[in-house]
Amino acid sequence: MRQEVSRVRSSRAGNPSGRSGKHAGFSGFGEYAIDFFDGLVLDNSKAYWDDNKETYLRDVRAPMEALLLALEKEFGEGKVFRPYRDVRFAKDKTPYKDHCGGVIEKGRGGGAYYVQLSPEGLMVGGGSFHMQSDQLARYRASVDAHGVLLRGIVDKLVKQGWTVAGDVMKSKPRGFDDDHPHLDLLKHRSIYVRKVWEPDDVLHEPGCLDRVRKSWRQLKDFNAWCEDHVGVSEQPRR
Repeated sequence: MRQEVSRVRSSRAGNPSGRSGKHAGFSGFGEYAIDFFDGLVLDNSKAYWDDNKETYLRDVRAPMEALLLALEKEFGEGKVFRPYRDVRFAKDKTPYKDHCGGVIEKGRGGGAYYVQLSPEGLMVGGGSFHMQSDQLARYRASVDAHGVLLRGIVDKLVKQGWTVAGDVMKSKPRGFDDDHPHLDLLKHRSIYVRKVWEPDDVLHEPGCLDRVRKSWRQLKDFNAWCEDHVGVSEQPRR
């Protein structure tokens, strides 16, 4: 199989995106960014990675860094996640992530702006993706006392095309009644919203920046709520 997918378009020379480096400005993800991930899904091996690392760095990683840099003034400093999976306790031992993600956040779990490129296209999201026990306690106390505010923010985002997601309990959390008006929100152990665009021409154009910026602006109230009511965990990182 590796012979079929290895070295995605690797015979091309030069830089088709016109970038001279990660700080040259965002002009879209590279022409072969999706091809790279399609190949990685078929052959998630070190051999494939080594053969196609140049494509990853040029068409995926460098544009993602440039995208976050272009958004830094409005949203804050961002980071691109490493491409390597933590397989120490995983049954799936494939070494590489099938996506590239970038995030801007003030602290762990206290509200984040997220962007991800994968074979499915472009995904943007925001909220509290992971909550420690102290954050979860603050979240539930705030939903119990001020759930109307969060409900209004979430309902508005849903009308704008966002999907609410997260780690959700099947049963109600201890200490809350079955008829609680915000029981669906209380069941969340993490809460975020997401929006996805399938691969299209905009992905490879400067307009992709506008797409992310406009989407993240819609998340400001949601992330502000997370920052105020969930906050940064005071517990040590696991």
